[in-house]
Amino acid sequence: MIRSLLYIWALILFISASGGCSKASEDMLTVRECDTSGIKYGADILPIITANCYSCHANGIVNGDVSLDGYANLKTQADNGNLVGVITHAGGYPPMPDNGGKLSDCEISKIKAWIAAGAKQD
Repeated sequence: MIRSLLYIWALILFISASGGCSKASEDMLTVRECDTSGIKYGADILPIITANCYSCHANGIVNGDVSLDGYANLKTQADNGNLVGVITHAGGYPPMPDNGGKLSDCEISKIKAWIAAGAKQD
């Protein structure tokens, strides 16, 4: 019992001396917001699509008769609603990326914002 109390006391002293739950610690734990303002095809969307979709839907690989290689192909999928359907795992759409897990909420939000702004090639 005394050993446990000494251990707890030492832990309290250590936390107090190291700053414990300081503002810096809080900042490290804060989840960063997803900025969807000013989304650009080349800077924001293409990296997401390249990293998550190109292995099955680009460079001559056209799984499911879908190619996302190049702006025009991606725009077609954005305009017809398929892109949002598959990345949000909506009913009636095959969930994508296939066997890769769902995109992050931020990545999905960025793609939706880009489409809502006209899916421009900028």
